Amino acid sequence: MNQYFKSLFIFHLFIFMWSSIYAQSNIPQFVSTHSSLNSFPLVEGTAAPIIFDGTDEGILLAVENLQKDIQAVSGKSADLKRGIEAENTVLIIGQLGESILIDELVKKGRIEISHLANKWETFQIQTIQNPLPGIDQALVIVGSDKRGTIFGIYELSKQIGVSPWNWWADVPVKEKSAIFIHHGIYSKGTPAVKYRGIFINDEAPALSGWTQEKFGGFNHKFYGHVFELILRLQGNYLWPAMWGRAFYDDDPLNGPLADKYGIVIGTSHHEPLMRAHAEWSKYGEGDWNYQTNKKVLQDFWKTGMERQGSMEATVSLGMRGDGDEPMSEENNIALLEEIVADQRRIIEEVTGKPASETPQFWALYKEVQEYYDKGMRVPDDVTLLLCDDNWGNVRKLPAIGAKDRKGGYGMYYHFDYVGGPRNYKWINTNPLPKIWEQMNRTYQHGVDELWVVNVGDIKPMEMPISFFLDFAWNPDAMPSTSISQYTKDWVGNQFGSEYASEIAQLVSGFGKLSGRRKPELLNHKTYSVHFYNEMSSVSEEWKELEILSDFVKSKLAITYHDAYYQLVEHPIKASANLHRLYESTALNELYHAQGRNLTNKKADEVKTYFENDALISAFYNNSLADGKWSHMMDQTHIGYTSWQEPRTNVIPQIDYLEVPEKGSLGVSISESTAFFPESKSLKSVTLSPFDNQKVKLELFNRGESSIDFKINNKSKWLKTSLESGEIETQVDVVLEVDWSLAPKGKSIAEFEIRSGKDKVKVEVPIHSYEIEESFKGFVPSFGVLAMEADHFSSKYEENPVRWQVVEDLGKTGNSIMATPEIAFTESDTIQGSYLTYDVWFEEAGEYEVNVLTGPTLNYLNAEKGIQYGLAANEGEPILVSIHENERQRRWDTWVSNSINVTKRKLNFQKGHNQLKLYMVNPGVVFQKIIIDAGGLQESNLGPKESFFKY
Repeated sequence: MNQYFKSLFIFHLFIFMWSSIYAQSNIPQFVSTHSSLNSFPLVEGTAAPIIFDGTDEGILLAVENLQKDIQAVSGKSADLKRGIEAENTVLIIGQLGESILIDELVKKGRIEISHLANKWETFQIQTIQNPLPGIDQALVIVGSDKRGTIFGIYELSKQIGVSPWNWWADVPVKEKSAIFIHHGIYSKGTPAVKYRGIFINDEAPALSGWTQEKFGGFNHKFYGHVFELILRLQGNYLWPAMWGRAFYDDDPLNGPLADKYGIVIGTSHHEPLMRAHAEWSKYGEGDWNYQTNKKVLQDFWKTGMERQGSMEATVSLGMRGDGDEPMSEENNIALLEEIVADQRRIIEEVTGKPASETPQFWALYKEVQEYYDKGMRVPDDVTLLLCDDNWGNVRKLPAIGAKDRKGGYGMYYHFDYVGGPRNYKWINTNPLPKIWEQMNRTYQHGVDELWVVNVGDIKPMEMPISFFLDFAWNPDAMPSTSISQYTKDWVGNQFGSEYASEIAQLVSGFGKLSGRRKPELLNHKTYSVHFYNEMSSVSEEWKELEILSDFVKSKLAITYHDAYYQLVEHPIKASANLHRLYESTALNELYHAQGRNLTNKKADEVKTYFENDALISAFYNNSLADGKWSHMMDQTHIGYTSWQEPRTNVIPQIDYLEVPEKGSLGVSISESTAFFPESKSLKSVTLSPFDNQKVKLELFNRGESSIDFKINNKSKWLKTSLESGEIETQVDVVLEVDWSLAPKGKSIAEFEIRSGKDKVKVEVPIHSYEIEESFKGFVPSFGVLAMEADHFSSKYEENPVRWQVVEDLGKTGNSIMATPEIAFTESDTIQGSYLTYDVWFEEAGEYEVNVLTGPTLNYLNAEKGIQYGLAANEGEPILVSIHENERQRRWDTWVSNSINVTKRKLNFQKGHNQLKLYMVNPGVVFQKIIIDAGGLQESNLGPKESFFKY
């Protein structure tokens, strides 16, 4: 990029950022329990009356909810009046142009509307002194339109202490005897994304069982709660439940109620012209085949549009195979273009308006994107709804600088999915940093017409739903550095500020651990029981979360406990129990193979943890909030054998062992799969002064009766933590090297362990060396060097590139990526920005460098995939594509493990080396670098970070 274009790029970036300053993702806290200069007394002894002179039923519903909220918070009732009366203080609510009082205040110059007039869903909350004759002070909520007014109302509700999750997660209101509004004008500006909403999907067995029991099905009684939740979260859009459900047909009141509330309805990506797929099985005749059954299908779709009438909606175009399956091969692009053209004619016939005046979208879901890539096009006024891969990785984005579309672009995203490589429906496994990374990239590429996310059963996706909709309001106001503060603010809104930091730590920690691998994909082989203390380290991480969770719960008022269980405690408790189930399964298998007398104990633990899982779910379903959420934890999650869920949870296979009465010795050593007596001698990994973990022996008993052991060690520099003792089950013996006594260079120490007639020789190789005093960087151990990607030694940034650390966007640490994401999208050469990592190798050699990145897809549609550069020392950088050899099974691995690994061999010299990572394209999210110097072992998380010499 030459200097002229760099300057031009920076100028436009500056203008873009400046133009978005007015829009805020959040507004300051304007509510207090104490009065201040010119503050408005919403509640002071009595509640200020509410004046609403409009006619919109949806706004009136929100006003009535505000009445209830004020009552719940303060115990005081706010009278609702239709016109002005002589009052000291009043709360005036109205829509611009639809309220006599509001319009009079505008006419008098008391309300400035330059940021409201002709805006989409914009509100303003302000205090006014002496606004009208007989009124001393007013608090005014004015909206640019219906939903803008409703959003202003619910912003006030939230700030006085009513969480949007008050009903859906039992978050208690924060009671206050007095409520004052600080003097000023408050607005969130205009939302950046026009349509922002959720998709209820994959709703059986949990949500379907719950709705049937509590409401009699997916009817208007149920949907009223959904509509209110969306509006309280300042969203506006819904794809209704569709697994055997038909929103408009199941209950004819559903559609009109959505329109009354102000919710825009869309049908999912495979349900054209407002007809649910379930309706075809009920009313359709013949095959779901446009070539053979065109007239019937056209009539079917026309009925959907006629039923829709003037109710606000976005209309899905196109056609997939029956039951959300791909179309057959013979259905070519020309046929699909014909279908779309015919559907648009139906829209025009029914509405009596040009099709372009009806919001429509075409979803590029799965194979439909291939049709687009092969040249299929739809009219410019149709929104192109892009999609992720069902696992939270966007598949395609518009090219930077592409011609604007009148219909714009949208994104269909997933927090929940049914399909390969595995269903994931049980609990929330969507870390906020991952959502931010993908949706920020989406927005930076100009996708801002429609964002909809598959949320499964709604519960337990409370926090990611909040984040998704908050972020959609103004992504520019929420950089990655704000995620931790967002988390703290969000939990503070639910549980108060006193323990907000600790609860934020809990939900962030849970997100990190659960985001490593979906619980449905876990098994006893996920984490290694042999290498890097991986299984036990993960257990300790879960244990730390449990301890902190129990501590916080003990400090919270009991009124918070139901909400705390749903939003914090349950996901941690259930997930920790599941991990222990698989840990005990892994140890049962290992111990059975080794003949340990603890084998049967581990089998019993598996049974206990399996029973605990059922008890945890039963508490959620039957006892929590007096059974309010029955069936919500009916989803199976243990015992998968394919992508599809098991009908019931299935306990993992366990083995029992007939343990002999007479005890005998067994020995295993960490960082090895070998054990005695299968191997008559054992050998440790090579130890060095720079190891980041200890090597230990496990001496175990293979019988019922206890045994004695003795270690014969004549080495002066190798120490064992025990020299002799008794073994009932097992004992740990830690190896320690006194490096002040150890010989320089490579050496081997040997010792023997005896127990009765059993004896085993253990070899411990070491490599004792020193590092230059001036060196600062990473040093390998156990034949491998591992570094978190954000722990670079230095960075170089060539405008406009900046290296950005994203906290917690990593399986074991943070991530780092090049920004802005709209620069160098078409590059296929090394750019001038890079990161360096100082590393030490005592021996020169060709070592394999493993670069671990997020599972970003080739959203740029680059011929060679998205690339980065890699070099050692002054070597010529080589290009590496994170999409090399991309195919279905590799994608399965990427998304299953939440990581992409690329490998290259580089030459390293003896001593100080410098590894360099170069930017080529944006979208490469570096998480970890592992250099295999001959000792890398198979694991899920990789080795722990190597020793860093300061």
